[in-house]
Amino acid sequence: MKKLVWAEPALDDLKNIFDYIANDSEHYANVFVNDLIDCAEKVGDFPKMGRIVPEYNKKDIREILYETYRVIYRSERDRITILTIIHGKRELIRSGDE
Repeated sequence: MKKLVWAEPALDDLKNIFDYIANDSEHYANVFVNDLIDCAEKVGDFPKMGRIVPEYNKKDIREILYETYRVIYRSERDRITILTIIHGKRELIRSGDE
């Protein structure tokens, strides 16, 4: 199992998702975000389980889907970094090589 690291933007994404859902139901927001985290953490055991992100087309930048969200991560030799979580209908904006 590789070490799993959450980048600051991904943590901000989780908070924003929680806040959005909590407007209707704090309970459901907790359930949803916890399930999303559980799904994302599986890449630590199976780093190649996700597909290559089409916008980047790099073998080390992959994504898994959780409901309508894209969990984008980088697979490195000794760790997995969760980079961002975006809604599937939103455009992935590239900044530099990140």
